[in-house]
Amino acid sequence: MQETKKEFLLKLSKICNQINYIDPELFTRYSVKRGLRDLDGRGVLVGLTDIGEVHSYMVDDGETIPIPGQLLYRGIDVSLITNGYLLDHHFGFEETTYLLLFGSLPTSEALNEFKSLLGAERQLPIDFVNDMILKNPSKDIMNSLARSVLALYSYDDNPDDTSTYNVLRQCVSLIGCFPTLAVYAYQAYAHTHQNQSLYIHAPKPELSTAENILYMLRPDCKFTPLEATLLDLALILHAEHGGGNNSTFTTHLVTSSGTDTYSVIAAALGSLKGPRHGGANIKVVHMLADMKQSIEDWTDDSAIEDYLMRLLNKEAFDQSGLIYGIGHAVYSISDPRAIILKKYAQKLAHEKGLDAEFNFYDKIETLAPKVIAEKRKMYKGVSANVDFYSGFVYNMLNLPLELYTPIFAIARIAGWSAHRIEEIVNCGKIIRPAYKSVAKHKNYTPLNERTELNDYS
Repeated sequence: MQETKKEFLLKLSKICNQINYIDPELFTRYSVKRGLRDLDGRGVLVGLTDIGEVHSYMVDDGETIPIPGQLLYRGIDVSLITNGYLLDHHFGFEETTYLLLFGSLPTSEALNEFKSLLGAERQLPIDFVNDMILKNPSKDIMNSLARSVLALYSYDDNPDDTSTYNVLRQCVSLIGCFPTLAVYAYQAYAHTHQNQSLYIHAPKPELSTAENILYMLRPDCKFTPLEATLLDLALILHAEHGGGNNSTFTTHLVTSSGTDTYSVIAAALGSLKGPRHGGANIKVVHMLADMKQSIEDWTDDSAIEDYLMRLLNKEAFDQSGLIYGIGHAVYSISDPRAIILKKYAQKLAHEKGLDAEFNFYDKIETLAPKVIAEKRKMYKGVSANVDFYSGFVYNMLNLPLELYTPIFAIARIAGWSAHRIEEIVNCGKIIRPAYKSVAKHKNYTPLNERTELNDYS
């Protein structure tokens, strides 16, 4: 009896698992930096950047000493940026984008001109919404975003020119229209797959990026100043994180091949979608939902610690052994983004009567590092990362779960754009790291002598 397609593919998949396994000891023997990380957690230096800096330790007499995390955009501490625009009572994502792209904070005149540039790009090309978004709605908004970005190549009269001027033109256009692409993709998904009413509100050029997201998303287009301010803050904190994060490195990597802007940004979106990167905030939300159901008293430290230990023992939630939102590849003592976001999340939680839930998050943040230290040997400390609070903030803003990672993309395209231009200006070589083959050499076996699918000897 002939095997079914599924049976044959299952057999082939087992072969894939067998032949692709590499003994972990070989990575140590050949000093391979898995994940491009040293054993002490430091990243392997693969490039230079003038855009973003992530600072989490100091070296004194050869000893690595963890310090509170610091994030700088073009040399300016992100905490100073957020404090500055909040004191000036204006939205800050646009001026942060200007800073990342052009290296300095804009004057009032330059900022207004730049905001006008972005505002003019909010609207999508004629028939694009119907042909590319509404006719074939995706169940995943990140995939819809990537497809839309690739489709915009066809609407560009000069898509392959990689001069600084042309790439900047393309990047400004994408930064401007990303909120529209994401929100419309969600509206199409909700209408088709969740049987909800379809709302397609035209973006308003005079509104900020954060305001436009809320305006286009909500049926009545209404939002409070605090809601828009907090979303704007989240966008700023997600806009850039140095050249080494997975999606930004992808941007450098693909740019180095000489390809077009649309292909580069689509590749970066594919990276950001992953649950180990931009998709992590969704994991935090799902984990917290399971915790809330499992723990009756949210003030009981011992019950929280017990659940956290069960997470580490792969006995709770998704059995991954991870406490999502706790720990970071670079930060140890603190993630500055989480500190800033937590402060304003507490304000919104109080406004919405969610103090008990905020306090629950606060307890988990305090107890999780203690539980992890008891269970595992660590080369550095752990703390809450920005994903721990971003999901809570988005939930309080009544944003749909499907938009959590796309909002990350709406912010991070500012950093991606700056890094793409940086790679182009410096005319670097194509990025091609080395891989060592550990395969044994084999003879070719004639077809009529082969007896098993995996018999290549």
